[in-house]
Amino acid sequence: MGWKAIRPWSVRITSVHSVRARRFFPLDQQLRLRHDHWSEGAARVAVEQGLQAKSFELASRAYSNAVGLHMSADSLRRVTEGWGQQVEDQRIGEAERANGFGPWGESPREQRVVEVDPIVGLTNISTDGAMVLLRQEGWKEVKLTAISEVQVTAAESLGAATLPSRRAQDPQVELSRHSYQAGVWDADTMAQHQYAEGLRRGVEHCQRLSSTNDGAPWIERITALNFPQAPQIIDWSHASQHLWTVANEVFGEHTPPAQAWAERQLDRLWDGQVAEVVATLDSLNLDQDTWTPSVRQAPDYFRSRQKQMQYDHFRAEGYPIGSGTVESAANTVIHHRLKRPGRGWNRANAQAMLAGLSELHSGRFDRAWQATLPLAA
Repeated sequence: MGWKAIRPWSVRITSVHSVRARRFFPLDQQLRLRHDHWSEGAARVAVEQGLQAKSFELASRAYSNAVGLHMSADSLRRVTEGWGQQVEDQRIGEAERANGFGPWGESPREQRVVEVDPIVGLTNISTDGAMVLLRQEGWKEVKLTAISEVQVTAAESLGAATLPSRRAQDPQVELSRHSYQAGVWDADTMAQHQYAEGLRRGVEHCQRLSSTNDGAPWIERITALNFPQAPQIIDWSHASQHLWTVANEVFGEHTPPAQAWAERQLDRLWDGQVAEVVATLDSLNLDQDTWTPSVRQAPDYFRSRQKQMQYDHFRAEGYPIGSGTVESAANTVIHHRLKRPGRGWNRANAQAMLAGLSELHSGRFDRAWQATLPLAA
């Protein structure tokens, strides 16, 4: 049946909203107004401002400046969240099609999700989480996946620019053409949307796929099941931070011995000598209760992830070894708009906003808007 058919999240996703009844008025129809009595042009400007401004109050001012008419913050909120809910309903349907069992005789070439800006060359997928405040629920994790094109420039083509010592002989790796999916999901629901976004970007047919992450078990699990062809790489900064934590606690924070020890282990790690790093950590007898949990767990952290820390091989092959793209997206896609003082967001409205923000920051706003026009008629 192939690996697609055995993913455990191949189940139906249900929307948090039922379809609301709509009333239409003859004058609205004559003027081509939506059911909320705004024109499509006005609604589009409102939604763009509602997604980009830090608050609906600021979005209302930006709307007035752009259009020369007034729309209250509350009206702008309803228009923005209403559109986001339409996008959410559509992406739920696409995730269902992407992950569900196909009809008998379905061709392997059948596209369950329409490709948008597919990547044909080197591709990377990274996944992470960020916290938002939900009403009556407290702080909850938004799960986010980012898919990017990878561009590699050979070291000899970089000229005489000064580079950090560990990178001087390595190719330059840059990520671009990013797309995102974010939602208040559990890991298995995230997996469905991660896979659907992969189909949307055509990763099944790309030249080479990698996945750089922080090593969270849930990320490793869903990525391995969705994209088993992608080598998983531990983000270099996360691995480095584990070594600096040990160095500062064992040898004294910011002391010369701590720096010397950490730099020695980082050199080994950079060269792919993970076994030597593990042996050094074991020699420190860190399993004693006198050390903090993060230090006690350090030897096993590196021991269990040796395959994912072959940085010498990853660098030589031009794989990205940093997950900065998805970490940056946590701020631009999620926190910029959803991190606000007060009671926080209603879960359904937060989900609708995240659906819209995912399309906006993926550069697909125009396409998403066109796709919702029949629903708004």
